Amino acid sequence: MKLSDTLPTVLDVIARAARTSTPVPDPKVPKHSARTACNRCGGAAAWHRTVRGRWILMEPGAWPLPAVPAGKRWRIAGDGTAVNLGSAVPSDTCRISHFDICPARPAPTGSAALLTLWRRNSRRGAGYD
Repeated sequence: MKLSDTLPTVLDVIARAARTSTPVPDPKVPKHSARTACNRCGGAAAWHRTVRGRWILMEPGAWPLPAVPAGKRWRIAGDGTAVNLGSAVPSDTCRISHFDICPARPAPTGSAALLTLWRRNSRRGAGYD
C-alpha cells in the first residue's frame, strides 16, 4: 500500500477529529479496533473504520437483529471494518453504534430496544464497563 493511497483518508480522520474533538484511533492498535471510552459519557467502546473510510464508535456486544432498527445494524468484518447491514437474516445478530445509545446525546426515538440500552447506559454513568 502506498502512502499516496492512505494519506487522504488519514487527513480526513485528523480533520474530523479536530472539528469534533474526537480522539483519533491509533492505527497501531491490534485487532483492528482502538478500545477507548466515549469522550462525552465515559462509556467503553471501540473505534472501527467504515467501508467509506470514516470511523465509528461501536458499543461492545452483539444484539439480536430483529430488535435493532434497519439502518442501525452493524457487523464487524474480519479485517475490523464496520459494515452497515440495513436488513439481514432475522436470526442473525448485529452490533450497535455507541452514538445511537450514548446517554450524553438525546434519547433515541422509534426503537424500544435502543431506548432501553440508552437508559441502561444512563444509569451506569461515566464508570460503566
